[in-house]
This record gives sequence, structure tokens and C-alpha cells, in this order.
Amino acid sequence: MEHKGWHERGYLPHFDAAGTFQHVVFRLHGSLPGDLLDALRTSDPAEDQRQAAIDDMLDRSLGPTWLADPENARIVAQALTHFDGERYRLLAWCVMPNHVHVLVQQQEGWPLGAVVKSWKTFSARAINKRLGRDGVFWASDYFDRYMRDPDQTEAVRFYIEANPVSAGLCQTPSDWRWSSATERGPPGPQTPITPTADLEVRAPFLSNPPR
Repeated sequence: MEHKGWHERGYLPHFDAAGTFQHVVFRLHGSLPGDLLDALRTSDPAEDQRQAAIDDMLDRSLGPTWLADPENARIVAQALTHFDGERYRLLAWCVMPNHVHVLVQQQEGWPLGAVVKSWKTFSARAINKRLGRDGVFWASDYFDRYMRDPDQTEAVRFYIEANPVSAGLCQTPSDWRWSSATERGPPGPQTPITPTADLEVRAPFLSNPPR
């Protein structure tokens, strides 16, 4: 499969290429109130403000929280880790009650959209079967942001693994079972990362990415 390079999905430029480091967020269908999404569309805030508002609402878990069920979270974790080292290199991940964070390095022949689709398709089918339901499981779109440099990548890794702590679900990142932080163990001292640390348009790990 061919990578898309620079492209748009209705907001911001996106970059899809082998070797690129990407922060991906996808969420449950119905996890964000429709009035909030409508307000964001009509007010046209800056992208960092838009994503910060979305992150805050997701952490409040106002909609369905099917991923709070340990077995459902395990299914998503299985989908994320299954092709690690083959279709992508998995740097960090976290399954929250209503959304998922992933930090990956893309591999040749596997466009980001195809990878995200495989995660969502496998997990939706398995969880819907387990719940005895047929409805839409994931929201149709997803958020992605390419990483500029190793410092940003490390900041995002910390932000992803600290998400359960900032949402008030546990005391330390390693306490959250459905996260790459459990494999790393208790973290050392870190400078707190604000939600806006990942919310700027930045270039990927390429000196002169094609346009």
C-alpha cells in the first residue's frame, strides 16, 4: 500500500510516510456531546484550543464507557500490540474508558489510515460480539499528529501514559493496567506536560519532507 505523504482530512495538514512518528487518538461513537462538537465547528477556535476541549470532555467520560470493562480493554490492547514490529513500531499506548492513545513509528507499506482501520475493525467486531450488539462502535474519524523531534516524541509518550492520572483514574501511570506504562514500571521525575504540548502543527523526523 502506498503512503499519502502530505494530505488533508478537512483540518490541518497531515503527513503519512514510512519512518514518521505519529500520535493517534480514536474514540467511541457518542463519546463527545453533539452540542460541543457543533460549538467547536461554529466558533472555529485555534487547533490547540479545539483539541484541549476535546481531551477534557473525553476525560470526563460523559458518553459510553465500554472500554472501562477490562475484557473490552484487553481486546483493544491485543489489537494494538498484535502487529507491533511488523506494520508499525509501537512506542506508547493507553486504553482509556472511552478513547485510545497510540504513539507509533510508521513502517514501509503500511499507511497510517490502514493501520488505524485495522485496529478499529478488529476491536469493534470482537467487542460488539461480546456485548451482543450490532451498532456503530468507534467514531468515524481519528486524530493524528506527526512528531517533530525526539523531545516532542518523549513529551507525548509521557502525556499518553499519564492520561489516566490526569483523568483521576489512578495515582501513577504504572497503576493503569491498559497502558504501555505498566511495562515500563514507575517513572522517574518528569516535568509535567500540559495538554497543549502536542497541539501545534509540526514537521516530522525528516530534514526536508516532500510536499
